[in-house]
Amino acid sequence: VGVARGQDVPRSDAQTLRRLLPYLWTYRWRVVLAIALMVAAKVATVGVPLLLKALIDALTPLPGLSVAASGVVLVPVGLVLAYGGLRLASSVLAELRELVFMKATEGAARTIALQVFEHLHALSLRFHLERQTGGLTRDIERGTRAVQSLISYSLYSVVPTLIEVALVLTLLGTRFEAWYVWVTAAALGLYVVFTVKITQWRTGIRRQMNELESASQTRAIDALLNYETVKYFDNEAWEARRYAESLERLRRARLRTQASLSLLNAGQQLIIVVALVAILWRATLAVTEGRMTLGDLVMINAFMIQLYMPLNFLGVLYREIRQGLTDLGRMFDLLARECEVRDAPNARELVLTRAPEVRFEGVHFGYEREREILH
Repeated sequence: VGVARGQDVPRSDAQTLRRLLPYLWTYRWRVVLAIALMVAAKVATVGVPLLLKALIDALTPLPGLSVAASGVVLVPVGLVLAYGGLRLASSVLAELRELVFMKATEGAARTIALQVFEHLHALSLRFHLERQTGGLTRDIERGTRAVQSLISYSLYSVVPTLIEVALVLTLLGTRFEAWYVWVTAAALGLYVVFTVKITQWRTGIRRQMNELESASQTRAIDALLNYETVKYFDNEAWEARRYAESLERLRRARLRTQASLSLLNAGQQLIIVVALVAILWRATLAVTEGRMTLGDLVMINAFMIQLYMPLNFLGVLYREIRQGLTDLGRMFDLLARECEVRDAPNARELVLTRAPEVRFEGVHFGYEREREILH
């Protein structure tokens, strides 16, 4: 009997991703174009602080002129227009990326769902008797959604952030001291490790809270549906006490959930603030000593804000990506289940030259080989 791979050996995340890539590579030109648009969007985003630096430096008063007069003379209209153009370009390129890649995402999800549907029809009756149809449809539905969510969270959030981090670290390393690169990289690494660890810990707390919430709702609904029985035995106070105990456990679980979320947010902000203060302190000293301009200080601050803003959603992204990989792996397990009844390797098409006749000779049947039912 063929056994689905996922029932014996857990499917790793890397195996699930490798299984998904061929479906996406069918639309290879769209994938390449989407990646090119993604890189271009991030280059435009990183270019915004560079133009902001040039604009701030251009506003520096010249000797002998007042600030107002210098501003009128020196503010280049081209820089202002280019600043607005880059901001618009980063948004437009991001939307074009999603539009181009949408066909690949939807096409891959459709192909996988159709293959699973056809494969389920090819499996034996034994498989369908052992499985619940509702569970199968949920696996297909969740797996199809997982394709879309994985691509959305990875291609639209994680990968662009990694590209932006690489670009910013390269600019900081080439234009300024390596100290800025090491502080930024260390803060980012610490931020990611802290977020992943706390999110993994919070997952168990949230699961417990969801179970307690379901239990309290079930208890209340059961008591109301059996209203007559409760009244017959004068158990209103007892049911109320049981419901109160469920609500109290749920309250404590919600408090733990909120406390863990507050710890996550506070820890993330602490890492960001410490790194940002250290970088700005160093940059401020460089400005006062004349080694950097005021525009450089503004540019570094803008870089840091752009880097850390997407990281606020890292915990959610990590949790959703893990859930998406689990759902997609479960659907691939259905595809990996072997068919019990297969045609012979060199089977030919059945061509009838005359009306067939049927004879029963030596017919045996049993659900299990060890226990034959029909002789």
